Amino acid sequence: MKLRYGKRWTCLLLLCLATVIFAQEDEEEALVEDSSEAEEEMAEIDSDVSFQITYKTPVPTGDVYFAETFDKGTLDGWQLSKTMKEDAEDDIAKYDGKWEVEPLKENKVPGDMGLVLKSRAKHHAIAAWLKKPFIFQDKPLIVQYEVNFQNGIDCGGAYIKLLSAADNLDLEQFNDRTPYSIMFGPDKCGEDYKLHFIFRHKNPKNGDIEEKHAKRPDVDLKKFYTDRKTHLFTLVLSPDNSYEVFIDQSSVSKGSLLSDVVPPVNPPKEIDDPNDEKPEDWDERARIPDPEAAKPDDWDEEAPAKIPDPEVFKPEGWLDDEPELVPDPKAKKPEDWDEEMDGEWEAPQVPNPVCETAPGCGEWKPPMINNPVYKGKWKAPLIDNPNYQGIWTPRKIPNPDYFEDLHPFRMTTFNAVGLELWSMTSDIYFDNFVITEDKEVADRWASDGWGLKRLVASANEPGVFTQLTMAAEERPWLWVIYILTVALPVGLLVLFCWPRKSDYDYAHKKVDSPCSQEDEDADEEDEGVVEQEAEAEKAHDIGMKDTDEGSQGTGEGPKQTVSRRRVRKD
Repeated sequence: MKLRYGKRWTCLLLLCLATVIFAQEDEEEALVEDSSEAEEEMAEIDSDVSFQITYKTPVPTGDVYFAETFDKGTLDGWQLSKTMKEDAEDDIAKYDGKWEVEPLKENKVPGDMGLVLKSRAKHHAIAAWLKKPFIFQDKPLIVQYEVNFQNGIDCGGAYIKLLSAADNLDLEQFNDRTPYSIMFGPDKCGEDYKLHFIFRHKNPKNGDIEEKHAKRPDVDLKKFYTDRKTHLFTLVLSPDNSYEVFIDQSSVSKGSLLSDVVPPVNPPKEIDDPNDEKPEDWDERARIPDPEAAKPDDWDEEAPAKIPDPEVFKPEGWLDDEPELVPDPKAKKPEDWDEEMDGEWEAPQVPNPVCETAPGCGEWKPPMINNPVYKGKWKAPLIDNPNYQGIWTPRKIPNPDYFEDLHPFRMTTFNAVGLELWSMTSDIYFDNFVITEDKEVADRWASDGWGLKRLVASANEPGVFTQLTMAAEERPWLWVIYILTVALPVGLLVLFCWPRKSDYDYAHKKVDSPCSQEDEDADEEDEGVVEQEAEAEKAHDIGMKDTDEGSQGTGEGPKQTVSRRRVRKD
């Protein structure tokens, strides 16, 4: 009974879930219809945009060192490099890669423009001056911009460089050797997806410049390079030497300039003495062969590892003189066979028909087994080396180049931003550059630019079923998962809700034609008779003796009483 009710509750639950799903689908369809009606009422817009939006060129809400939207449709304020790359071949050494200002290919926002790297397999370089130099003192640095790999990315980068301020800095001569203070942004080579944060540190002792690389992000970067969506890259650098990197306003990496960069900013206090050499008698062997051990007399180093099995014999009827393969007697030399060109003709080999009825043909050899007396080359057992002195290391001496810089944040001032890139993929989109010292200013700037792009991309995404189909086209094995996902609930529904034959019969037996009042009265009378019989039987068992005495006067014996009771029962 409990199982039957459990099945009913299961069926009811499945029906409720189905009702909710269908209700949601109807609601979504209604929303789509309402949206369609609203779109029809709006003015005509670009055919690539799925709904009407109002776009206004972002305006900084606070003080900024640099801000660029490219919405004017020109490269005003930007300078193309006219120099040559020094360590490249002549045919590709020139920075002649083309740049254009144009909207996105997909999910475009009407009125929004961006800087697009148009060429492939070429060097590109373009730069612009800041409104004012950024001096690393007591204010944080926030660098933010958008990137969209519209055609994916095979090999190349989309990072920017903050060019170090100098009297001789010429943006027309901007190249890969131009000094920079910070390099930041995405890069890919092969299957290695990177997000660079590199700063150039000046040695306070000798003035040497060395690049310091921040640790790799803790997330998988591949999706940001392959989904062909616009992503927001943000670097926050604080005067307390902490840094944090964001993608789409989510933190992917953070650390300290003092402890989370390679190589470290500060060198070690001590180094190995370059003049210290290991003594000739220094013994680094922890264990050595036992010098007192000797090879046993019965040790045979020449014994083979495998020997013929002595318990296996050649089967009777083995044809030693018959080859396993013979020339095909049915083969004929082709008419166009030229022995001078093709060589002497030989018929192809076929299995020897004589061997079909024999245990085997050719030279018989017994199978090989492991030699039970094989021991191999003898080696003396190892013992602890009594002269072991440990692994030798040179002694430590004070590092003559040691220094301690507790403020690596105070880098070289920069006054320009540039993109110096090589890419095997074209149409890399850049937009909405901002450099400021206020994170809130950068966040508001992002909401006015990147926020709208994300909204449009989300609205234009295909439905769930379309996404599942597209995923299965790339990975056919997903169809198996889809089928199992659908078949499992259907199977459970059939298993728990389909009536069994016993349940069906029980239901029909339970629901018979309505009984008449006379039948009900008869049933009540029968129940009363049964109760009377039970009382009579009890009285019969207790007072059998009295019953026998009473029967002598009435002429009725116990048998007659039982007979009367049976008649009443019938």
